[in-house]
Amino acid sequence: MNSNEHQQTSRREMRKALIRLRMEMHRQEIRHESQQLMLPLNKVRNMGQSFQGGLGIKHAPLWGVAAVTLMGFFTGKGAKGGGIGGMTRLVRLGAGLIPLIKLAMQGSSRKS
Repeated sequence: MNSNEHQQTSRREMRKALIRLRMEMHRQEIRHESQQLMLPLNKVRNMGQSFQGGLGIKHAPLWGVAAVTLMGFFTGKGAKGGGIGGMTRLVRLGAGLIPLIKLAMQGSSRKS
């Protein structure tokens, strides 16, 4: 192997190394850009999890049912009886929410 062939081989190896470095740099750029694009989604995910965890909401669907019940109570049309119909609705609502209230009280006492 003469000096000219050795020079060509070393140039070829240098080009290969340069191409590898450029490809790695592009991979890192793509990884960084994709992480930047995913930041808002991850923030929303983490916010939802921390919100549920902070309130001790382990049974989120149960709380959703309670919210729908309350909305139905406040926005629904009651019986056309006046005061007694309203009182009946309050009693029904209280009876329906007692299990949820007990669950919430147990969750808060466990954390203390």
